[in-house]
Order: sequence, then structure tokens, then C-alpha cells
Amino acid sequence: MKNNQLTTILLGLLTLSALASVVLCWLYISSTRDLRALQAQVGFINNNRSIMTALANDAVEYSKRNPDIDPILVTVGLKAGKGAPASSSKSSNP
Repeated sequence: MKNNQLTTILLGLLTLSALASVVLCWLYISSTRDLRALQAQVGFINNNRSIMTALANDAVEYSKRNPDIDPILVTVGLKAGKGAPASSSKSSNP
């Protein structure tokens, strides 16, 4: 009798351990899937950011040759307006 109770308890613990293992495995797999999806989004965002930065830099360079684009650059904040002080790079020189 005593041996049967111990076997039943151990079998119950083994079953709980197996179920816990399956649940933890499923959580790990779903978390890994979410992580990969988020990493893909981060790559897409970083790619878009670098493209937009290059476009903004090209627009500022273009404005040096054609100042007609300056009002647009001022509107989006890429260039200071005529009333605004110049960038801090001039003021940092002693």
C-alpha cells in the first residue's frame, strides 16, 4: 500500500512537470516569434530613418544652390528661419 501511494505521487509530479514543460516551451516559442517580428520592425524603421536623414541632408545641400526651397526647410525644421539666430557651431568658436 505504501509503495502504491509513493508511485502515484511521483507519477502525478511527473505529469505536472511535463505539463509545465509544455507550457514553458510554448511561451518561449511565442515570445521568440514576437521578438523576431519586432526585430523586423526595428530594421524597417532604422532603414526608413536613414533614408529620411539622407533626404534631409540632400535637401539642405540643395538649398545652398537654390534658396527657393528654404521656406519648406524652415517649415519642417531642417533650417533656421531668417529671424532665428545661426546654429550653435558659430557661437562655440572662442
